[in-house]
Amino acid sequence: MTERNWTWTTTAAYMEGKSPEAMRDLCTTAGLAGIEASLASVATLTDPEVETWCAIMKEAGVGFPTFHLPFPPDDDITSFYNTARQEAVDRMVRAMEVAARLGARIGIQHPTTTGFDAEAEGVDRYLQQLGKSLEVLLPAAEKLGFTIAIENLLPATCFGSSPEHITRIRQTFDHAHLGFCLDAGHALVSLGDAAPEMQDAMGDRLVAYHLADNAGDRDSHLAPGHGRVQWSTFFRKAAERSFSGHMCIETPPFARGPEYNDEDWKQMVHDCDALVAAALDSSANDAGVL
Repeated sequence: MTERNWTWTTTAAYMEGKSPEAMRDLCTTAGLAGIEASLASVATLTDPEVETWCAIMKEAGVGFPTFHLPFPPDDDITSFYNTARQEAVDRMVRAMEVAARLGARIGIQHPTTTGFDAEAEGVDRYLQQLGKSLEVLLPAAEKLGFTIAIENLLPATCFGSSPEHITRIRQTFDHAHLGFCLDAGHALVSLGDAAPEMQDAMGDRLVAYHLADNAGDRDSHLAPGHGRVQWSTFFRKAAERSFSGHMCIETPPFARGPEYNDEDWKQMVHDCDALVAAALDSSANDAGVL
């Protein structure tokens, strides 16, 4: 019988201005195992402040298991301009070092920061540039005990938006410290009803999840269950693969904002729990278990 083995986290993107104590209390109230941080969320902190922040969270049993690596336009690790690509790689290495100090062990990495048509520009060219970057990034990740998780993107034509691109990356770069992050909202916008194929393409190298819903037309970051993502299929596949890491709910609560209270976050987690329960109940019924 398939079971849920993962925990929930959320993103620091919607917590600007919150103190470490407020983040800790939010997580413990809502039932979150931690927060996905980024450079923006720690940019103003000194090293001692980072250590204090981590200690406050750790005391409550929560932490920063994943870290979103930078993705502004000039942080393109597959840029066809090698000078720009090398500069982006240097910034990624520094970001991984910050992430490791927070205790993160997985870094979410966009394979490109442009929306150019990958077929028109040449998928092989992207793979070549990605390979050059990974020659630096993967040894750095290994030294830090870190895994780089390449995230599927949108729009539908850009590099990293199709299962075929992910399969090529998987086959070309087989490394223990390289995995994938499945963004459910991106997959829906890029692939429509075929979105579950992205989960299949990542397979057993899927080490992180971004959960966000939408209507299929744009990446609107609605809380799960308030759009058209096929959550039943999504969670069933995760359970069947015995995924046991963290799933980051990369949205604010579906509530009046922008100031959300802890009960709003708790309701969002409760709604995700209900989606999982419904998915696994459906799976059990289909298998004749119930």
